[in-house]
Amino acid sequence: MARPIYEIASDIRRAWGTKVSPYAKPYLDAMASLDKITDKYVYDSASSIVAYFLSNASGFRGDDARALKKELKALL
Repeated sequence: MARPIYEIASDIRRAWGTKVSPYAKPYLDAMASLDKITDKYVYDSASSIVAYFLSNASGFRGDDARALKKELKALL
């Protein structure tokens, strides 16, 4: 069973530290309140928020980043 998106977002924030991309940050913030990929955040679907995060998180690198991005891609 997949972990809740908010848990993955918390791990991303912890792994990325204080240098979160300003382009990815709004999507990471939104992911912190999502549980499942079928949820909604205001007018956006969780799947679009996750996809936008992934497209703006190119600066998030390393082993932890690869694992967490893979986990998000599996949700899509």
